[in-house]
Amino acid sequence: MADSAQTTVEVRGVRKVYPMGGQEVRALNGVSFAIRRGAFWAIMGPSGSGKSTLLNLLGCLDRPTEGTYLLNGIDVSDLGDTELSDIRLKHLGFIFQSFNLIPQLTVEENIALPLYYLGWDARSSAKRARELAGRVGLADRLQHRPRELSGGQQQRVAIARSLVNDPVLLLADEPTGNLDSATGADIMRLLGELNGQGKTIIMVTHEADVAAHAGHQLHMRDGLIERLEEVRR
Repeated sequence: MADSAQTTVEVRGVRKVYPMGGQEVRALNGVSFAIRRGAFWAIMGPSGSGKSTLLNLLGCLDRPTEGTYLLNGIDVSDLGDTELSDIRLKHLGFIFQSFNLIPQLTVEENIALPLYYLGWDARSSAKRARELAGRVGLADRLQHRPRELSGGQQQRVAIARSLVNDPVLLLADEPTGNLDSATGADIMRLLGELNGQGKTIIMVTHEADVAAHAGHQLHMRDGLIERLEEVRR
């Protein structure tokens, strides 16, 4: 058993089965692993390997059919929808391939949006958003809207938004998938800096050069962990 004081994620014997047309699809077939606080992991595998299902479970967007998922020492396996939503809002940060910004909102408003749901007042929210915009190099873009930004800038807004609640875990789903190689490399350097500052990051990617930025790699196939690797730099 992992040391809970040093562990952000612990997954024990997790299975996920989906009913489909009178049959069962086993997306995860007994997965166990632990991720230490402050680590950077890349989840890799071919289409249908279970990596997206695993990311959804880690992000409390779904529940396991069997098994246990401990997030920061808390068993979230059997929580209800409201409780899972609360966990996502307070403890998790999400970075998506498609950025998921609201086009009508400014950079500052997009970054601060989660704080509205957390009950922060407008002044404190704006201050936090400005702080994080500066942290990702967008201090001069606060009043711009997503359509006025490059893809890399939009992803930086999404990263700033993911940090606004000071999450215990950052989850990135193909964070460079919609970016050119040079911009993608910039985003990976930024994620590396965040990890160096102590953030725990789990990233799904199918690109080996992107995964090489992580300190550890979890390779999946057919709903199982094929191998775990520590990246040598």
